[in-house]
Amino acid sequence: MNPAPAARSAVVFDLDGTLVDPAGAITTGLAEALAAHGVPVPTQQVLDAMIGPPLATSVAAVPGVRPEDVQSIIEHYRAGYLAHGMAASRVYPGIVDLLEDLGRRGVARAVATSKPVDMARRLMRIQGIVGLFETIHGADPDEAKPHAGKAAIVGEALTALGLAEIDPEERGRRAVMVGDRYFDVEGAHAHALPCIGVEWGYAPEGELAAAGADAIASDAEALRTALGRLLPDAVGLASAAESGDAPAVAGTGSEEAR
Repeated sequence: MNPAPAARSAVVFDLDGTLVDPAGAITTGLAEALAAHGVPVPTQQVLDAMIGPPLATSVAAVPGVRPEDVQSIIEHYRAGYLAHGMAASRVYPGIVDLLEDLGRRGVARAVATSKPVDMARRLMRIQGIVGLFETIHGADPDEAKPHAGKAAIVGEALTALGLAEIDPEERGRRAVMVGDRYFDVEGAHAHALPCIGVEWGYAPEGELAAAGADAIASDAEALRTALGRLLPDAVGLASAAESGDAPAVAGTGSEEAR
């Protein structure tokens, strides 16, 4: 992937639970994969909490999973997810309009996900949003390798956006992370970025606040408002979008991402 040009400002988004609702595809698939390996299926709350962290870490933590079965369970899950889970997922309401409005304002958009990067791109193509992002970053496609962690993936996105080497204080004024789990907050803060937590994802109640999220949004309009407070290029985002007066900027998505 070619680095995106340095942006005036940028928003780095998590994927599952933030941009895209897996619509039960992840948790149902994990339950099926665990059961097929003779592992007692945990509660729905436990399954929901598995969305966000590196999958190998989540699977290994399930009681009854043997270390030697982790990769086989993941492969079983991935096969079903690729076959029908991606198509069953849905982009959350208001997200496409928000992404388009950010692009019109010249705000760069990136994805930083714990999902393998090739799978993230495939999901985003199926959901019709891949062309709305300048750069997309995720975990190594080989899930047998140790996971680098969310902070490392956010760092890759910032490097591609031309924001990794600038003064951290300045970077914190020019870029924001948006995510639904505490991993997103920690990954953002590792790079001096503020993080907006979204309540429509998979965090247990109180997790985002306890993690130190700089703002919490209940829906896409609340996210617009929070971005308008934190990013100079997004000031007035909600009102401008509602009135149709958002300034046009050429090139709202990267050619590579398309």
